[in-house]
Amino acid sequence: MNWKEHLRSHTCTAEEAIKVIKSGDNLVYSHAAAAPLEINKALVAHKEEYSNVSIYHMLFVGDPIHLAPDMEKHFRLKSSFIDEASREAVNSGRADFYPCFFHQLPAMFDIKLFPVDVAVVQVTPPDDFGYCSFGVSVDYIVAACRNAKLVIAEMNDQMPHTMGPENKIHITNLDKIVPVSRPMPEIVKSKRGELENKIARYCSSLIADGSTLQIGIGSIPDAVISLLDDRKDLGIHTELFTPGIVDLVKKGVINGHKKTFHKDKIIFTFLIGDKETYEFAHYNPMLEAYPVDYTNYPHNIAKNEKMVCINSCIEVDFTGQVASESIGTRLYSGTGGQVDYVQGARLSKGGKSIMTIPSTAAGDKISRIVPFLKQGAAVTTSRNDVDYVVTEYGIAHLRGLSLRERGKELIKIAHPKFREELEKEYFNLYGSLNNIHRLS
Repeated sequence: MNWKEHLRSHTCTAEEAIKVIKSGDNLVYSHAAAAPLEINKALVAHKEEYSNVSIYHMLFVGDPIHLAPDMEKHFRLKSSFIDEASREAVNSGRADFYPCFFHQLPAMFDIKLFPVDVAVVQVTPPDDFGYCSFGVSVDYIVAACRNAKLVIAEMNDQMPHTMGPENKIHITNLDKIVPVSRPMPEIVKSKRGELENKIARYCSSLIADGSTLQIGIGSIPDAVISLLDDRKDLGIHTELFTPGIVDLVKKGVINGHKKTFHKDKIIFTFLIGDKETYEFAHYNPMLEAYPVDYTNYPHNIAKNEKMVCINSCIEVDFTGQVASESIGTRLYSGTGGQVDYVQGARLSKGGKSIMTIPSTAAGDKISRIVPFLKQGAAVTTSRNDVDYVVTEYGIAHLRGLSLRERGKELIKIAHPKFREELEKEYFNLYGSLNNIHRLS
């Protein structure tokens, strides 16, 4: 049977495709903007036919109807990253969170700690040789497919075809094919104010010409990107490709000419954007998408000289411990690729890792620079790995500093209204210090 005949004979509706799924199966969904919405909708519509089905995914961009209350007896989420769609379900006990570095996730499928019965993916239509691209989500889904007993694919003719040597699956490896024609989800540009702009100005001052960047999504990364027009020969090696990158490529700021790993190429593992971003990514040879165990492997990241990674966090304590995934015991996000890139940047020649954090929360009622992390908070980036911490009040460079020195530097970038209180806590911890009064 040639691949075109396979396409014809295995094409079906979502309702027909889900008949191969059985109660007790372990499903893995494509990530983020590649979430298989039609298959998910069909499963929920037929929920009474299923019990004890586990669904693994990280970000889910779309209507998370499978996470509604009382749905867990039919479909229970397993995830190693929490977003707005899954936060309530995880914290109420209706879904399960599994700590895991992003780059180690494919191995969890390979060694069967997360067994895969059915991979549920979104792909592009096939090329002339019968290969479909995973498009905007390569990350962990390649590993899920190679370990799955069955693969169900939504074939979306509006999914951009992105490049990369492992970013493909042959159509003969798809057991059920559901044609869809759905616009890719577009992110709304985050609003940013003076606080985000101040943090961004400090961050941008740490980015030299010829640097390679990992930069995420949100108001602070957007603000950082907007301040880099005067830089030269920047490169990108990142887990997430975002719209701001497109702007700098078109301006010639990002060209990859000085990259020491994948010269002239933009390397990423998943993509979320707007219409312009998706059009830019479609069959663009400058962009290459790889599985996350490649893009986020710290030693690969470190092959980029002058690697700069920018991440956000929730709290930083006096010793430099960084909490990015929980507020006390309440789970908020996940480790994701933060530690992958922090460690990669530490190993990079001339590399820098930057933690961005507004100095306060809850309308300036709570300091986010603290003597101790909240009880029960997960330490995401250890004090051994922290490098730069940036608030709207400045930069604290902690690498190479003692515990006493770290606390003093962090108090300098705390909100002024909390500095006196923090100084007292510091004094209680470390005793008499020289010139502690000068910090305020």
